[in-house]
Amino acid sequence: MIDENPSVTPTVFVIDDDPAMRKSLTWLIESVNLNVEAYESASAYVEKHDPEQPGCILLDVRMPGMSGLDLQAHLREIRSLTPVIVMTGHADVPMAVRALKNGAFDFIEKPFNDQVLLESVQKAIEQDRRIRRESTEISDIEDRIDNLTKRETEVMDYVVDGNPNRRIAEILGLSEKTIEVHRAHVMDKMRAKNAADLIRMVLTARNFRAATAPMPR
Repeated sequence: MIDENPSVTPTVFVIDDDPAMRKSLTWLIESVNLNVEAYESASAYVEKHDPEQPGCILLDVRMPGMSGLDLQAHLREIRSLTPVIVMTGHADVPMAVRALKNGAFDFIEKPFNDQVLLESVQKAIEQDRRIRRESTEISDIEDRIDNLTKRETEVMDYVVDGNPNRRIAEILGLSEKTIEVHRAHVMDKMRAKNAADLIRMVLTARNFRAATAPMPR
């Protein structure tokens, strides 16, 4: 679970093996009063990675050892939600497109326009803030679902699929009155105002987890 903490200042993580580029980006990002941490390699960042730290990543594609694409794949595997902005030279554009298809927030060609890069960073930080807020809400919904009994979960799933009480009773071999009781418990534990509210919560949680699930190997 990722807790949204407004007191934690976002950090821009610069990952590039070029010392001059790291220095230039650090200066540029600090000039707009943003925190920045610079790393000379993807593996160095992995060692310090903190999923609770909000912000975004500025990631070079070509680096010795673990490449930018390798790091991106690793972050997807551990279900990191931190937005990644890929930095690339002209010859690396196909790689950047591949990174976008794998979920990168944006890619910036070198040499880049300072304002364009800063605007992308600000948008990535805003996305990170929104996703963390949504993740907290989703975790709360999932906690409520975990509090349901096995039978209540079954009834909830059938309700979400659009089945009326009578049909659920037939499927589960129970009386309609029993289904009404289970359904009432579900509504109470989920804190749902009505069936539409219940369906919205459950589908929102399912869709969010599907969208943030690790990529298959």
